[in-house]
Amino acid sequence: MIRTILTVLAMAGATLAQAQGTQVAFGTVQQDTSLPVEVSADTLSVSQNDGSALFTGNVIIGQGEMRLSAPRVLVFYTENQSGVERLEATGGVTLVNGEQAAEADTAEYEVNRGTIRMVGNVLLTQGANTLVSDSMDVDLEAGTALMNGRVRTVFQSGDN
Repeated sequence: MIRTILTVLAMAGATLAQAQGTQVAFGTVQQDTSLPVEVSADTLSVSQNDGSALFTGNVIIGQGEMRLSAPRVLVFYTENQSGVERLEATGGVTLVNGEQAAEADTAEYEVNRGTIRMVGNVLLTQGANTLVSDSMDVDLEAGTALMNGRVRTVFQSGDN
């Protein structure tokens, strides 16, 4: 009986989530977005024309506890070239913050704003629970994420 009630509540919550988006915690600690951004990759190509750099092959980006990996990351520097403005990761992206992880087709990290937008086949894993959506907006400083577009989830009961 209790399991049936939990299933109905989870379905009702998922239906509501589909209409309005779902706010979830993301990361075990708040991210300090003022920390340096470290990038490693197999190759680097720099364009002086538009102030960008293209990292390809096993790209790993680190900032504090956060790690983002992808096959291809395009980095746009600030106008005066003093720092990173934003990163565009493509080709299948994995974002890890603390013990939580998310995957998506693409991601855009607005460094100064401390936000990451993940788009396409988003899968968020939080322990034994998973959430799936079309997109996810992460606020690194607040340690939260908003999942949008056809949000689906499976909650594990305490019995499992």
